[in-house]
Amino acid sequence: MTPTTQPIYLDGFATMPLAPEAREAMFVAWANPANAGSPHILGELAAASVAAARATIAELIGASASEIVFTSGATEANNLALIGIARWALETGNTRQRIVVSAVEHKAILEPAHWLKALGFEVIVAPVDHRGAIDCTVLSTLVDEHTLLVSVMAANNETGVLQPMSDVVAICRRNGALIHCDGAQAIGKIPLEVVELDLDYMSFSSHKMYGPAGVGGLYISAAAPTPRPIHLGGGQQSSVRPGTEPVPLIIGFGVAAGLARDRLAADGEHGRQLARRLLARLHEHQVGCSQITDDAPVLPGSLSLMAPGIEADDLVAMLRTTVCLSTGSACTAGQVLPSHVLSAMGMSQVDASSVFRIYCGRYNTEADIDLAATLIADACLRVRHRTGRPHQ
Repeated sequence: MTPTTQPIYLDGFATMPLAPEAREAMFVAWANPANAGSPHILGELAAASVAAARATIAELIGASASEIVFTSGATEANNLALIGIARWALETGNTRQRIVVSAVEHKAILEPAHWLKALGFEVIVAPVDHRGAIDCTVLSTLVDEHTLLVSVMAANNETGVLQPMSDVVAICRRNGALIHCDGAQAIGKIPLEVVELDLDYMSFSSHKMYGPAGVGGLYISAAAPTPRPIHLGGGQQSSVRPGTEPVPLIIGFGVAAGLARDRLAADGEHGRQLARRLLARLHEHQVGCSQITDDAPVLPGSLSLMAPGIEADDLVAMLRTTVCLSTGSACTAGQVLPSHVLSAMGMSQVDASSVFRIYCGRYNTEADIDLAATLIADACLRVRHRTGRPHQ
Protein backbone atom coordinates (compact mmCIF):
# COMPACT_ATOMS: atom_id res chain seq x y z
CA MET A 1 0.00 0.00 0.00
CA THR A 2 1.53 3.31 -1.08
CA PRO A 3 1.71 6.40 1.18
CA THR A 4 -1.02 8.09 -0.89
CA THR A 5 -3.42 5.15 -0.64
CA GLN A 6 -6.17 5.45 1.93
CA PRO A 7 -6.21 2.67 4.55
CA ILE A 8 -9.20 0.34 4.61
CA TYR A 9 -11.55 1.84 7.17
CA LEU A 10 -13.17 -0.73 9.50
CA ASP A 11 -13.42 1.43 12.64
CA GLY A 12 -17.08 2.40 12.32
CA PHE A 13 -17.70 1.89 16.04
CA ALA A 14 -15.51 4.93 16.69
CA THR A 15 -16.90 7.08 13.89
CA MET A 16 -18.43 6.59 10.47
CA PRO A 17 -17.12 8.10 7.23
CA LEU A 18 -18.96 11.27 6.27
CA ALA A 19 -21.59 10.66 3.59
CA PRO A 20 -20.75 12.66 0.42
CA GLU A 21 -24.33 13.96 0.29
CA ALA A 22 -24.01 15.37 3.82
CA ARG A 23 -20.65 16.96 2.99
CA GLU A 24 -22.06 18.69 -0.09
CA ALA A 25 -25.08 19.99 1.83
CA MET A 26 -22.79 21.47 4.47
CA PHE A 27 -20.61 23.19 1.86
CA VAL A 28 -23.71 24.96 0.58
CA ALA A 29 -24.74 25.94 4.11
CA TRP A 30 -21.30 27.36 4.93
CA ALA A 31 -21.52 29.54 1.82
CA ASN A 32 -24.56 31.28 3.33
CA PRO A 33 -23.67 31.78 7.01
CA ALA A 34 -26.47 32.84 9.29
CA ASN A 35 -27.70 32.49 12.84
CA ALA A 36 -31.03 30.65 12.89
CA GLY A 37 -32.25 33.21 15.43
CA SER A 38 -31.50 36.25 13.27
CA PRO A 39 -34.52 38.30 12.05
CA HIS A 40 -33.51 38.59 8.39
CA ILE A 41 -33.93 36.44 5.30
CA LEU A 42 -30.75 34.42 5.80
CA GLY A 43 -31.70 33.84 9.43
CA GLU A 44 -35.14 32.67 8.34
CA LEU A 45 -33.62 30.31 5.77
CA ALA A 46 -31.25 28.91 8.41
CA ALA A 47 -34.13 28.37 10.84
CA ALA A 48 -36.11 26.60 8.11
CA SER A 49 -33.14 24.34 7.36
CA VAL A 50 -32.80 23.45 11.05
CA ALA A 51 -36.52 22.69 11.23
CA ALA A 52 -36.31 20.46 8.14
CA ALA A 53 -33.36 18.53 9.57
CA ARG A 54 -35.14 18.12 12.89
CA ALA A 55 -38.19 16.71 11.11
CA THR A 56 -36.07 14.20 9.15
CA ILE A 57 -34.25 13.01 12.26
CA ALA A 58 -37.56 12.70 14.11
CA GLU A 59 -38.98 10.63 11.26
CA LEU A 60 -35.99 8.27 11.41
CA ILE A 61 -36.78 7.35 15.03
CA GLY A 62 -40.58 7.67 14.87
CA ALA A 63 -40.78 10.84 16.98
CA SER A 64 -42.36 14.25 16.60
CA ALA A 65 -40.06 17.07 15.56
CA SER A 66 -40.89 18.97 18.76
CA GLU A 67 -39.43 16.09 20.77
CA ILE A 68 -35.90 16.51 19.34
CA VAL A 69 -33.33 18.70 21.12
CA PHE A 70 -29.98 19.21 19.39
CA THR A 71 -26.75 18.86 21.38
CA SER A 72 -23.05 18.67 20.58
CA GLY A 73 -23.25 14.87 20.50
CA ALA A 74 -24.40 11.81 22.42
CA THR A 75 -22.09 12.51 25.37
CA GLU A 76 -23.81 15.81 26.07
CA ALA A 77 -27.22 14.25 25.42
CA ASN A 78 -26.49 11.49 27.94
CA ASN A 79 -25.42 14.05 30.53
CA LEU A 80 -28.51 16.14 29.84
CA ALA A 81 -30.77 13.11 30.29
CA LEU A 82 -29.26 11.82 33.53
CA ILE A 83 -28.29 15.02 35.29
CA GLY A 84 -31.25 16.95 33.90
CA ILE A 85 -33.78 14.41 35.16
CA ALA A 86 -32.05 14.14 38.53
CA ARG A 87 -32.30 17.92 38.92
CA TRP A 88 -35.94 17.79 37.83
CA ALA A 89 -36.61 15.24 40.57
CA LEU A 90 -34.88 17.33 43.22
CA GLU A 91 -36.66 20.53 42.17
CA THR A 92 -40.11 18.92 42.06
CA GLY A 93 -39.78 16.96 45.29
CA ASN A 94 -39.86 13.56 43.61
CA THR A 95 -38.79 11.03 46.24
CA ARG A 96 -37.38 8.44 43.85
CA GLN A 97 -33.59 8.48 44.21
CA ARG A 98 -32.39 5.25 42.60
CA ILE A 99 -30.72 5.27 39.18
CA VAL A 100 -29.98 1.96 37.44
CA VAL A 101 -27.48 1.63 34.60
CA SER A 102 -26.05 -1.44 32.88
CA ALA A 103 -22.45 -2.49 33.48
CA VAL A 104 -21.57 -2.07 29.80
CA GLU A 105 -22.78 1.50 29.30
CA HIS A 106 -20.53 4.10 27.71
CA LYS A 107 -18.51 6.22 30.11
CA ALA A 108 -20.78 9.12 29.12
CA ILE A 109 -23.50 7.30 31.10
CA LEU A 110 -21.47 5.73 33.89
CA GLU A 111 -19.59 8.86 34.90
CA PRO A 112 -22.57 11.24 35.16
CA ALA A 113 -24.53 8.50 36.95
CA HIS A 114 -21.83 8.09 39.59
CA TRP A 115 -21.46 11.89 39.82
CA LEU A 116 -25.08 12.01 40.94
CA LYS A 117 -24.17 10.18 44.13
CA ALA A 118 -22.94 13.53 45.43
CA LEU A 119 -26.51 14.83 45.08
CA GLY A 120 -27.85 11.96 47.19
CA PHE A 121 -28.83 9.50 44.48
CA GLU A 122 -28.27 5.77 44.76
CA VAL A 123 -26.65 4.28 41.66
CA ILE A 124 -27.08 0.58 40.90
CA VAL A 125 -25.09 -1.17 38.16
CA ALA A 126 -27.00 -4.03 36.50
CA PRO A 127 -24.91 -7.02 35.34
CA VAL A 128 -24.67 -8.58 31.88
CA ASP A 129 -24.11 -12.18 30.83
CA HIS A 130 -20.98 -13.58 29.13
CA ARG A 131 -22.24 -12.29 25.77
CA GLY A 132 -22.62 -8.73 27.02
CA ALA A 133 -26.45 -8.79 27.10
CA ILE A 134 -28.17 -7.36 30.16
CA ASP A 135 -29.58 -9.92 32.57
CA CYS A 136 -33.26 -8.91 32.71
CA THR A 137 -33.98 -11.38 35.53
CA VAL A 138 -31.51 -9.56 37.75
CA LEU A 139 -32.60 -6.16 36.40
CA SER A 140 -36.18 -6.87 37.49
CA THR A 141 -34.95 -7.20 41.09
CA LEU A 142 -33.02 -3.91 40.93
CA VAL A 143 -35.80 -1.70 39.55
CA ASP A 144 -38.47 -0.91 42.14
CA GLU A 145 -40.73 1.85 43.44
CA HIS A 146 -37.66 3.84 44.49
CA THR A 147 -36.18 3.92 40.97
CA LEU A 148 -36.25 7.26 39.19
CA LEU A 149 -34.44 6.37 35.95
CA VAL A 150 -33.03 3.35 34.15
CA SER A 151 -30.45 3.84 31.38
CA VAL A 152 -29.60 0.99 29.00
CA MET A 153 -27.90 1.36 25.61
CA ALA A 154 -29.54 -0.05 22.48
CA ALA A 155 -26.25 -1.36 21.04
CA ASN A 156 -22.85 -1.63 22.64
CA ASN A 157 -19.98 0.42 21.25
CA GLU A 158 -17.36 -2.30 21.80
CA THR A 159 -19.20 -5.52 20.99
CA GLY A 160 -22.17 -4.45 18.84
CA VAL A 161 -24.51 -6.48 21.07
CA LEU A 162 -28.16 -5.38 20.89
CA GLN A 163 -29.86 -5.11 24.24
CA PRO A 164 -33.43 -6.44 24.78
CA MET A 165 -34.93 -2.96 25.06
CA SER A 166 -38.57 -4.13 24.99
CA ASP A 167 -37.96 -6.28 28.08
CA VAL A 168 -36.06 -3.47 29.80
CA VAL A 169 -38.88 -1.00 29.14
CA ALA A 170 -41.48 -3.46 30.43
CA ILE A 171 -39.58 -3.75 33.73
CA CYS A 172 -39.45 0.04 34.02
CA ARG A 173 -43.14 0.49 33.29
CA ARG A 174 -44.15 -2.10 35.90
CA ASN A 175 -42.33 -0.04 38.51
CA GLY A 176 -43.13 3.48 37.29
CA ALA A 177 -39.50 4.27 36.45
CA LEU A 178 -38.42 6.52 33.60
CA ILE A 179 -36.34 4.92 30.82
CA HIS A 180 -33.43 6.42 28.90
CA CYS A 181 -31.67 4.69 26.01
CA ASP A 182 -28.26 5.59 24.61
CA GLY A 183 -29.03 4.99 20.95
CA ALA A 184 -25.78 6.42 19.54
CA GLN A 185 -24.54 3.16 18.02
CA ALA A 186 -27.95 1.90 16.90
CA ILE A 187 -29.85 4.75 15.27
CA GLY A 188 -29.49 4.68 11.50
CA LYS A 189 -28.19 1.09 11.58
CA ILE A 190 -31.21 -0.86 12.82
CA PRO A 191 -34.93 0.00 13.00
CA LEU A 192 -35.46 1.85 16.28
CA GLU A 193 -38.79 3.59 16.95
CA VAL A 194 -39.16 5.47 20.21
CA VAL A 195 -42.96 5.31 20.38
CA GLU A 196 -43.05 1.61 19.56
CA LEU A 197 -40.46 0.94 22.28
CA ASP A 198 -42.20 3.37 24.67
CA LEU A 199 -38.98 5.21 25.53
CA ASP A 200 -38.93 8.41 27.56
CA TYR A 201 -35.52 9.59 26.37
CA MET A 202 -32.98 8.54 23.75
CA SER A 203 -29.56 10.00 22.92
CA PHE A 204 -28.00 9.94 19.48
CA SER A 205 -25.00 11.24 17.56
CA SER A 206 -24.60 12.34 13.96
CA HIS A 207 -21.13 10.94 13.31
CA LYS A 208 -22.27 7.41 14.17
CA MET A 209 -24.62 7.45 11.15
CA TYR A 210 -22.42 8.94 8.41
CA GLY A 211 -23.05 12.54 9.46
CA PRO A 212 -20.64 15.21 10.75
CA ALA A 213 -19.05 15.07 14.18
CA GLY A 214 -19.95 17.76 16.69
CA VAL A 215 -23.73 17.44 16.63
CA GLY A 216 -26.21 15.01 18.13
CA GLY A 217 -29.41 15.14 20.06
CA LEU A 218 -31.78 13.94 22.73
CA TYR A 219 -35.28 12.64 22.16
CA ILE A 220 -37.55 13.79 24.98
CA SER A 221 -41.01 12.24 24.91
CA ALA A 222 -43.83 14.75 25.13
CA ALA A 223 -45.31 12.50 27.83
CA ALA A 224 -42.13 12.50 29.98
CA PRO A 225 -40.71 15.14 32.33
CA THR A 226 -38.43 17.64 30.61
CA PRO A 227 -34.83 17.48 31.87
CA ARG A 228 -33.57 20.61 33.55
CA PRO A 229 -30.84 22.27 31.45
CA ILE A 230 -27.21 21.63 32.30
CA HIS A 231 -26.10 24.70 30.31
CA LEU A 232 -27.30 28.24 31.01
CA GLY A 233 -27.52 31.23 28.70
CA GLY A 234 -29.88 32.00 25.84
CA GLY A 235 -33.34 30.71 25.18
CA GLN A 236 -32.75 28.46 22.19
CA GLN A 237 -34.58 25.11 22.05
CA SER A 238 -36.95 26.20 24.83
CA SER A 239 -33.89 26.74 27.06
CA VAL A 240 -33.49 22.97 27.48
CA ARG A 241 -30.24 23.25 25.54
CA PRO A 242 -29.41 26.93 25.07
CA GLY A 243 -26.80 28.05 22.56
CA THR A 244 -26.63 29.02 18.91
CA GLU A 245 -27.47 26.05 16.70
CA PRO A 246 -24.59 24.94 14.40
CA VAL A 247 -26.68 25.23 11.25
CA PRO A 248 -24.33 23.53 8.73
CA LEU A 249 -23.71 20.60 11.08
CA ILE A 250 -27.42 20.17 11.72
CA ILE A 251 -28.09 20.28 7.97
CA GLY A 252 -25.47 17.58 7.41
CA PHE A 253 -26.99 15.55 10.24
CA GLY A 254 -30.42 15.81 8.65
CA VAL A 255 -29.12 14.65 5.25
CA ALA A 256 -27.32 11.71 6.88
CA ALA A 257 -30.48 10.77 8.78
CA GLY A 258 -32.53 10.83 5.58
CA LEU A 259 -30.00 8.57 3.87
CA ALA A 260 -30.01 6.19 6.83
CA ARG A 261 -33.80 6.05 6.73
CA ASP A 262 -33.86 5.24 3.02
CA ARG A 263 -30.96 2.77 3.13
CA LEU A 264 -31.65 1.05 6.44
CA ALA A 265 -32.42 -2.38 5.00
CA ALA A 266 -29.80 -2.22 2.23
CA ASP A 267 -27.04 -0.99 4.55
CA GLY A 268 -27.90 -3.67 7.08
CA GLU A 269 -27.74 -6.51 4.57
CA HIS A 270 -24.54 -5.11 3.05
CA GLY A 271 -22.89 -4.97 6.47
CA ARG A 272 -23.97 -8.49 7.41
CA GLN A 273 -22.62 -9.94 4.17
CA LEU A 274 -19.28 -8.19 4.53
CA ALA A 275 -18.89 -9.25 8.17
CA ARG A 276 -19.59 -12.87 7.24
CA ARG A 277 -17.12 -12.62 4.37
CA LEU A 278 -14.40 -11.14 6.57
CA LEU A 279 -14.84 -13.80 9.22
CA ALA A 280 -14.72 -16.55 6.58
CA ARG A 281 -11.57 -15.09 5.02
CA LEU A 282 -9.85 -14.86 8.41
CA HIS A 283 -10.69 -18.51 9.05
CA GLU A 284 -9.29 -19.42 5.62
CA HIS A 285 -6.07 -17.69 6.63
CA GLN A 286 -6.14 -19.71 9.88
CA VAL A 287 -6.02 -16.63 12.07
CA GLY A 288 -7.76 -18.54 14.84
CA CYS A 289 -10.08 -15.79 16.02
CA SER A 290 -13.59 -16.11 17.45
CA GLN A 291 -16.55 -13.84 18.10
CA ILE A 292 -16.82 -12.99 21.78
CA THR A 293 -20.56 -12.26 21.54
CA ASP A 294 -21.51 -15.91 20.98
CA ASP A 295 -25.14 -16.10 19.76
CA ALA A 296 -26.22 -12.63 20.93
CA PRO A 297 -27.81 -10.38 18.27
CA VAL A 298 -25.40 -7.71 17.10
CA LEU A 299 -25.38 -4.66 14.85
CA PRO A 300 -25.21 -5.68 11.17
CA GLY A 301 -21.62 -5.40 10.01
CA SER A 302 -20.10 -5.58 13.49
CA LEU A 303 -17.52 -8.05 14.76
CA SER A 304 -15.85 -8.19 18.16
CA LEU A 305 -13.08 -10.75 17.79
CA MET A 306 -10.63 -12.43 20.13
CA ALA A 307 -7.38 -13.74 18.68
CA PRO A 308 -5.60 -15.82 21.35
CA GLY A 309 -1.85 -15.34 21.46
CA ILE A 310 -2.08 -11.78 20.12
CA GLU A 311 -1.90 -8.44 21.87
CA ALA A 312 -4.67 -6.57 20.08
CA ASP A 313 -2.99 -3.20 20.71
CA ASP A 314 0.10 -4.48 18.88
CA LEU A 315 -2.07 -5.71 16.01
CA VAL A 316 -3.83 -2.36 15.67
CA ALA A 317 -0.49 -0.51 15.77
CA MET A 318 1.02 -2.77 13.10
CA LEU A 319 -1.96 -2.19 10.79
CA ARG A 320 -2.39 1.51 11.48
CA THR A 321 -1.42 2.65 7.96
CA THR A 322 -3.24 -0.09 6.05
CA VAL A 323 -6.35 -1.19 8.00
CA CYS A 324 -8.10 0.97 10.58
CA LEU A 325 -9.17 -1.16 13.56
CA SER A 326 -9.45 -0.43 17.27
CA THR A 327 -9.57 -2.13 20.64
CA GLY A 328 -12.45 -1.27 22.92
CA SER A 329 -13.87 2.18 23.30
CA ALA A 330 -11.91 4.99 21.68
CA CYS A 331 -12.77 7.11 24.73
CA THR A 332 -10.63 4.86 26.98
CA ALA A 333 -7.72 4.33 24.59
CA GLY A 334 -4.34 4.45 26.28
CA GLN A 335 -5.51 3.13 29.63
CA VAL A 336 -3.68 0.16 31.08
CA LEU A 337 -6.82 -1.26 32.66
CA PRO A 338 -8.87 -3.68 30.53
CA SER A 339 -12.14 -2.52 29.00
CA HIS A 340 -14.91 -2.28 31.59
CA VAL A 341 -17.24 -3.84 29.00
CA LEU A 342 -15.10 -6.95 28.58
CA SER A 343 -14.55 -7.19 32.33
CA ALA A 344 -18.31 -7.04 32.91
CA MET A 345 -18.67 -9.96 30.50
CA GLY A 346 -16.40 -12.01 32.79
CA MET A 347 -13.40 -11.94 30.48
CA SER A 348 -9.93 -12.28 31.97
CA GLN A 349 -7.38 -9.52 31.44
CA VAL A 350 -5.33 -11.81 29.18
CA ASP A 351 -8.31 -12.65 26.97
CA ALA A 352 -9.50 -9.03 26.94
CA SER A 353 -6.08 -7.91 25.68
CA SER A 354 -6.63 -10.09 22.58
CA VAL A 355 -9.94 -8.48 21.55
CA PHE A 356 -10.32 -6.08 18.64
CA ARG A 357 -13.44 -4.63 17.03
CA ILE A 358 -14.47 -4.22 13.41
CA TYR A 359 -17.38 -2.52 11.69
CA CYS A 360 -18.06 -3.14 8.00
CA GLY A 361 -19.97 -0.17 6.71
CA ARG A 362 -21.80 1.32 3.75
CA TYR A 363 -18.72 2.31 1.77
CA ASN A 364 -16.71 -0.89 2.23
CA THR A 365 -16.49 -3.29 -0.71
CA GLU A 366 -15.84 -7.01 -1.03
CA ALA A 367 -12.39 -6.14 -2.37
CA ASP A 368 -11.73 -4.09 0.79
CA ILE A 369 -12.73 -7.03 2.95
CA ASP A 370 -10.60 -9.57 1.08
CA LEU A 371 -7.53 -7.34 1.25
CA ALA A 372 -8.17 -6.47 4.90
CA ALA A 373 -8.41 -10.16 5.81
CA THR A 374 -5.04 -10.84 4.15
CA LEU A 375 -3.40 -7.88 5.89
CA ILE A 376 -4.89 -8.79 9.27
CA ALA A 377 -3.81 -12.41 8.92
CA ASP A 378 -0.26 -11.37 8.00
CA ALA A 379 -0.10 -8.94 10.92
CA CYS A 380 -1.38 -11.61 13.33
CA LEU A 381 1.40 -13.95 12.21
CA ARG A 382 4.04 -11.25 12.69
CA VAL A 383 2.69 -10.23 16.12
CA ARG A 384 2.70 -13.84 17.31
CA HIS A 385 6.26 -14.37 16.11
CA ARG A 386 7.42 -11.12 17.68
CA THR A 387 5.86 -11.75 21.09
CA GLY A 388 6.46 -15.47 21.20
CA ARG A 389 2.99 -16.04 22.59
CA PRO A 390 1.64 -19.44 21.54
CA HIS A 391 -1.44 -19.87 19.37
CA GLN A 392 -3.98 -21.41 21.73
